[in-house]
Amino acid sequence: MNTRKLQQVIRAIPTSDGAGVKLLRSLGQAPSLRLDPFLMLDEFSSENADDYIAGFPDHPHRGFETVTYMLDGHMLHEDHLGNRGDLRSGGAQWMTAGRGIIHSEIPQQQSGRMRGFQLWINLPAREKMKPAAYRDIQPEDIPRLALPAGVEVKVIAGALTVADASVAGPIQGISTEPLFLDVRLPAGARFTTPLPAGHHAFLYPYEGQLGVGASDERRALDPHEAGLLSTGKEIELLEVSTDRGAAAFLLLAARPLREPVVQHGPFVMNRREEIEQAILDYQNGQLV
Repeated sequence: MNTRKLQQVIRAIPTSDGAGVKLLRSLGQAPSLRLDPFLMLDEFSSENADDYIAGFPDHPHRGFETVTYMLDGHMLHEDHLGNRGDLRSGGAQWMTAGRGIIHSEIPQQQSGRMRGFQLWINLPAREKMKPAAYRDIQPEDIPRLALPAGVEVKVIAGALTVADASVAGPIQGISTEPLFLDVRLPAGARFTTPLPAGHHAFLYPYEGQLGVGASDERRALDPHEAGLLSTGKEIELLEVSTDRGAAAFLLLAARPLREPVVQHGPFVMNRREEIEQAILDYQNGQLV
């Protein structure tokens, strides 16, 4: 069995987006800092309303999927198709922009903690122009798996099989076969799980420090660092332990597309001509 190693570390950097929402961006801070098919990962976390209150007013997307996962807070989603959804603490939204969507994400709180993530996942060329769609996932619809030593795993997408337990998340049937886990480890605990051999995978600790890899080659991964994992052979194992207090982290894996990526802000296509068409469609009110 091959244990995946920590191959590259991308430290999240402060930035802002939307109408001035303060973020930490790891994947996606530069075109070279992606992991096919993952385009971007943003973390937002603040108890100061000035950091998030203006939210993300109307803006377009084409050619990829966005996943918003809320740890704390309340955000309202609305789009030009008439859809409206509430993102609350512990819930998620999986949106497929496809050929185009114009939407907004506005906080529904005047104070208190707003904390969560937004992940961008590329779509294969054959799906970039399919109709837009989205799914709101309520907290109670995200299964939790309790493991020995107090380890707890939430399965947002894909399936987790550990020992005799197997749990499938609410998001299935995506062409990139994504796995999206939120894992909480008590001090000194270890988490091991198989990963599909051909999938790209990375970790993102948001609390505590992780030790990644087998004991003879373990490397530390600090909070707000995206740890890109090596590939392996037939069976992939991820071993994570911590000796510096409780830790919480995202584990993300997906099948790479191995296609050209041309990005212009909220548009992600395969060729420059397709980007120019997306801009023209948006300017002419024909994005969708």
